[in-house]
Amino acid sequence: MLRYFLSVWFVLALASQNFAQQSPVLTVGNIKSATIKAQSINFATDNAFGEVTVYSPSVVRIRLDKRPLAKDFSYAVIAQPQKTGVKISEDTNEIILITDSVKTIIKKKPFSVAFYTLDGKVINEDEKGLQNAWVAEEVTAYKHMQVGERFVGLGEKTGNLDRKGNGYTNWNYDAFGYSTGQDPLYSSIPFYIGIHNELNYGIFLDNTYQTDFNFGASNNRFSSFSAQGGELNYYFIYHKKLADIITSYTALTGRMKMPPLWSLGYQQNRYSYYPETEVMRIAQTLREKKIPADGITLDIHYMDQYKLFTWDKARFGDPLAMNKKLNALGFKTTVIVDPGIKVEKGYDAYEDGVKKGIFVKYPDSTNFSAQVWPGWCHFPDFTSPLGRDWWKEKIKFFSNTGVDGIWNDMNEIASWGQKMPSNIIFNYDGALASHKQAHNVYGMQMAKASFEGAIEATNKRPFNLTRAGYAGLQRYTAIWTGDNRSEEDHMLLGVRLMNSLGLSGVAFTGMDIGGFTGNPSVSLYARWIQIGAFNPYFRNHTAVNTKSSEPWSYGEEVTEISRNYINLRYRLLPYLYSTFNQAVNTGMPVVRSLAIDNTFESKVYDTQFQNQFLFGNAFLVAPFESTKNYGNVFFPKGKWYNLYNGEAIEGDSEKVVPLSIQKLPVFVKESSIVPMQSLVQTTAEKPTDTLVIHIYKGATNNSFTYYEDDGESYNYEKGEFYKRNISYDAVKKSIVFNKVEGSYQSKFSKLKLVFHGFAATDRIVAGKALQDDFVSFLTPISRFDPQGTANPIEGYNVKSVTLNNTNNQFEIKY
Repeated sequence: MLRYFLSVWFVLALASQNFAQQSPVLTVGNIKSATIKAQSINFATDNAFGEVTVYSPSVVRIRLDKRPLAKDFSYAVIAQPQKTGVKISEDTNEIILITDSVKTIIKKKPFSVAFYTLDGKVINEDEKGLQNAWVAEEVTAYKHMQVGERFVGLGEKTGNLDRKGNGYTNWNYDAFGYSTGQDPLYSSIPFYIGIHNELNYGIFLDNTYQTDFNFGASNNRFSSFSAQGGELNYYFIYHKKLADIITSYTALTGRMKMPPLWSLGYQQNRYSYYPETEVMRIAQTLREKKIPADGITLDIHYMDQYKLFTWDKARFGDPLAMNKKLNALGFKTTVIVDPGIKVEKGYDAYEDGVKKGIFVKYPDSTNFSAQVWPGWCHFPDFTSPLGRDWWKEKIKFFSNTGVDGIWNDMNEIASWGQKMPSNIIFNYDGALASHKQAHNVYGMQMAKASFEGAIEATNKRPFNLTRAGYAGLQRYTAIWTGDNRSEEDHMLLGVRLMNSLGLSGVAFTGMDIGGFTGNPSVSLYARWIQIGAFNPYFRNHTAVNTKSSEPWSYGEEVTEISRNYINLRYRLLPYLYSTFNQAVNTGMPVVRSLAIDNTFESKVYDTQFQNQFLFGNAFLVAPFESTKNYGNVFFPKGKWYNLYNGEAIEGDSEKVVPLSIQKLPVFVKESSIVPMQSLVQTTAEKPTDTLVIHIYKGATNNSFTYYEDDGESYNYEKGEFYKRNISYDAVKKSIVFNKVEGSYQSKFSKLKLVFHGFAATDRIVAGKALQDDFVSFLTPISRFDPQGTANPIEGYNVKSVTLNNTNNQFEIKY
C-alpha cells in the first residue's frame, strides 16, 4: 500500500512539474535577491525583475518586467519621488515598507504585494495564487476582489458610474456615432478608483500599449489590469478622501493651466459653417437675438480640399479680415486640424514634411500612408521632438490668419479602414516603438504640439481641444466626447462620461450639445442646452446633412429657454472661472460626480441617481430625459436650496420633482458662496462694477477662493492675479473675506452680498443697513398665446448689502 501511494505521489508531482514547465502562463515566482535603499527596493525573482518605490507618503510605485528594467520614461508622469520618511524591514518571508499613510507588504514566496492602513485594514492586495503573470507578452496584475468593492473612473468609458462586473479596453478608437455601451472610445486613461469598506484607493497603470481592465467581468474572484506589452508599471494611491486621490493623481500626471476666459463662454459650431457670409450671419444672429456667445468653430470645409494649413479661398477670401470682424463682435474663431498631410506634389506641408523626415515610417524607412479626408496622407510623428517642432512651426499659420483656438481631431490615429499596421515605427522620444506602443499616446502628443506651438506664436493662452488622448492630457488640452448621437440616453451618457473624466484628472471637458449625428427633438435640444450651461466646455455642434441646430432653429420657446440658461452661464462666469482655478491648483474637476464627496453613500451609485453631479462645489444638477414629467432626485446629507425659488430641502433624502423643458432641476448646497456678475453678451464685454456674492445659510463650515486675472496671458504665474479666500463659519456665525492676494486689480469696485435662507431673527452685521431685495435667475418664458402674456416671475425675497471692494480683510457677523 505504501508503495502504491508513493508511486501515485511521484506521478502527480511529475505531472505538476511538467505542467509548470509547459504552462503558457509565466508567473513572477519567488524573490531571489533584493537591494534595499532609502525609499525603494530593487529585486530579482525566478522569472522577473522589479522595483518598488515610495513616491510620496500616499503613493507607491510597482514595476515588473521579464527583462531587466529599462530606462525610466513616461509621457504621463511628470512628478519625481518626494523625499519621504519610510521604515523598511525585511525577514525571510517578506519586506515591509511603512510611511505615515500606508503600509506595503511584499511577500517573497511567491512575490506579491498588499497595501494596508496603518491600523491593519486591507486596502488592496494581489489575488493569492494568481498575483502577477505573463501570457506571451501580455502582463497582468490580479487583485483580490474585496467584499462590496466598487470601481469608478477610467476616463472616457461608457456604462454606469460603478464599473463592477464589467471589463474595458484602452485603445484609442474613432468611434463615430458610438452606442451607449460601446468600448473603447477615443481616449485612454488607465486610472481607476476602488472603493470598499469605508476605504478608497487609486491605481494608475502607466503603460501606453493596449491595456485591459476587468472589474469582475466573467469571474467572481478578482479584478485585474493588463498591458499587451511593456512593463507592469503602476502607481498605488491611498487617501482617506477620494478627492485627495484625484489631487495625488494629478500631482503625478500634471494639471491644466488657466484657460482663456473666452473659452468658457458659449461656442456655436457645426459641420460646417461656410462660406464667410454664413459664418457672419450666425455671429450677427446670435448678437441680434441677445444670445451670449464667444466662439465660432469651423470644421473641415474651411480648408482647400481638406488640406491642412490652407484656406479655401472661394469660401474664405480673406480669413484674417473675417476673423478681425468676428473679433469686433466679440467672437473668437476655432478651427479643426487633423494629423493627415495629403500626399501631393507641390503642397507645401507635404514637401516640407518629406524633406525634414517627420512622418511615421515602415521598417524599410518608407513613409506610412493611409486615407483620410484629403485622400492618401502621411502622418507626422508627434512622439518625435523633430515632428512636434515641425508642427509647432506650421501651426503659426492659424494665428497669422486670426485664429484663436485649435481643435485636434482624427488623432487616434483615425483612417479609413481603421486598421493601422502594427509594424509602423515611431520615434517615441528616442526609444523607438511600434504602433502598438505609440498608438494611445499619439493624440496627446499632437495636442501637446498644438498647445505649445500656439503659445509660441501668440504668447497668449490658446484654446486647445482634442478628441484622443492619454493620461496627463489635461496639461495641454480640453477634451470632448466625440461623435455622439441626438438621443436622450446619449445626453445622459455624456454627463457620465464627463463625470468619469473628472474622476480621472481631466477638468476641462464637454460634449456636443444636441448630439452630433441625427436631429434632436425640440424638447431634447432644450434639455441638452440647459445641461450644457453646466458643462466646463459649452459647445453646440451637429453633423453635415443634419438640420440647423442653432437655438432659434427650434422655435421661439426653445430660443428663450436657451437664452435663459446661456445668460445664467455668463452671470456665473466669476464662479466658474474661480472653479477652474481650483482645478489648476488641486486637480479637482469642474463637473464632479457625487462619488467624490459622498463616496460611501450607496445611493450615489444607484442608476436612477448616477447622472447627478456637482457643478463646482455649490450646485447640484439633476439631469433627466426631456420626455419625463417627474424625476426622483437624491439629496446628499446637509441642507439644499432650490435655485429658482429658494425652497430649503433637508438632505439624506429623495424627492420627486416635477419636470418641464423650461427648467432644469438645480439646487445649491448650504453654506455655499457663489460670486456672479452682470449679464454680458461676450467675455470681451466688461460687466458692471459690482460683483454679486450669494451666500446660502448653512450648518456646515465652507470656504471659497475667488479668483481673477487678465483672462488671456500667463502673467498670473508671475503673481498678476487677484485671489481672495471667503470663509463661512457656521459655529462662529461669521463670513470672513480674507485679505486679497496678488497684484492684479479686480474689475469689480463694489461687492453686493445677497443672503439666502437667513431668517428675520438673524441679525446680520455688515457695517451698513441691509436692503430688501428680490432674486430671480431665469426670465419667464412667454406663453405664446394670442394675449402675448408671459409666465409669472419665479424668485424670492432676500436681504442684501452693497460694500466697497477693498483689499483688506473684513468680517460679516450674523
